[in-house]
Amino acid sequence: MTLPTAGRAADVENPHAGEGPVLLDIGGDVGALVVRMPPGTVGDEVEIRPVSSTPGAGAHRHVAVVARPVASGVAHTLVYEGLEAGRYELHALPEGPVTLTVDVAGGEVTRANWPTGAPPAPVTPP
Repeated sequence: MTLPTAGRAADVENPHAGEGPVLLDIGGDVGALVVRMPPGTVGDEVEIRPVSSTPGAGAHRHVAVVARPVASGVAHTLVYEGLEAGRYELHALPEGPVTLTVDVAGGEVTRANWPTGAPPAPVTPP
């Protein structure tokens, strides 16, 4: 199966992203988050930060949307592993508004959907 790519940062940083299963480090107070994204967002990067953190203060984790094979076809997802249990905000990079707030539980995979009609990630010229 050939998966769509957008020729963005994800392709350069991890050219094998989306080619196989994802290993998640979870247990105790540590969980993971999988966010289903719209198909047109492949390659867009989304930052996650604890709600208690100050926006713009220090580096926060971000990942790119990857097209992943699933039994029903292709799922466009963000996968964040190794998250301490708690409430998180997600926003498109570079400086998009907070688009999704989610509670991540320890010891399990939390699933969420990117809101329909959410603004697309701002495009930064090359």
